[in-house]
Amino acid sequence: MKPVVIVTGTRPEIIKMAPIIRALKKSRIPSVFVHCGQHYDYNMAQQFIDNLELTSPDYWLRIMSSSPGAQTAEIMAKMDELLCKINPSIVLLEGDTNTVLAGALAANKRNITIGHIEAGLRSYDLRMPEEHNRRLTDHISEYLFTPTKHAKTNLVKENVWGKIYLTGNTVIDAVKEHLPIAEKTSDVMQQIPFKEFAIATAHRAENVDDPVVLESFIEVFAKSPLPIVYPMHPRTCKRLQENNMLGKLEAMRNVLILPPTGYLDFLILMKNSKIIITDSGGIQEEATAPNIRKRVLVTRLSTERQESVETGFATVVGTDTKRILAAMNEALNNQKELPTTSPFGDGTAAEKTVEIIKKNIV
Repeated sequence: MKPVVIVTGTRPEIIKMAPIIRALKKSRIPSVFVHCGQHYDYNMAQQFIDNLELTSPDYWLRIMSSSPGAQTAEIMAKMDELLCKINPSIVLLEGDTNTVLAGALAANKRNITIGHIEAGLRSYDLRMPEEHNRRLTDHISEYLFTPTKHAKTNLVKENVWGKIYLTGNTVIDAVKEHLPIAEKTSDVMQQIPFKEFAIATAHRAENVDDPVVLESFIEVFAKSPLPIVYPMHPRTCKRLQENNMLGKLEAMRNVLILPPTGYLDFLILMKNSKIIITDSGGIQEEATAPNIRKRVLVTRLSTERQESVETGFATVVGTDTKRILAAMNEALNNQKELPTTSPFGDGTAAEKTVEIIKKNIV
């Protein structure tokens, strides 16, 4: 039996693929776990793998290129060599990163079946490299596993040639499986000096590479109606240093800067926060899990997670200081009841995906 290859490149992909890896093992389907290391930092990726109680990747490519084009090319070249060696039945990729596009292209050039998990998401914001990556991947994938009805509709409208399956999002599987573990093992709340707080994250290039946007975020933190807990992404830290803004942020008494947190710790921070401020797509989904259920302010001009907005979990607030602060005050003063179910599925997406693979491929 040819193995299934699972490819990840970033920490969010590790989280979302963990339930798939477990479901394959449970079904006794042979698999090979490949991590490309698009985030460079070995320790940070290994921390997530350890948190999720996964075995170490069978192959760790440790991509070193920094520019998006060179990074994509390096991943594609190394994946081409590896896929020739493994000869898998299918390559599973999740999301919209450079790793996903490069892995899909490498598989396509070797006539290997591609399965795209979390297919069909669209922001219609072509400034975002992720929008290009996911669209291109969708159109060369034979199997498209969609997280929502909206995503499925997008693919039907685009007349993709692959087979479309509505499975739900494995991120809900991951929260369901790991929050109970986090509540038993995490001690992150001992580091938090605030009784109530908002948690904030920022990492997208269109935000943190723009000094004007960074200045806006710092002003939001300074004027925030709630203390801010801020696990700082390495990219953001670098840009703040380059623009001589880091010292100003570090001096704020109402802001607690944390190093990048492990997955279990971050689940606990979300669970205990009042609101979440983020430009992350995955966090928009995680916040809708029944055991999290938090309002999210999306610091972007658009979102490909429309379901979060439609169900009342998320509000797209852009990057303007006044608009973000107004949205924070509205969320705190109007604490509306949120749905008890997630628009991204019931926590069985991995099982459904593996059953489809088992029935049709291996």
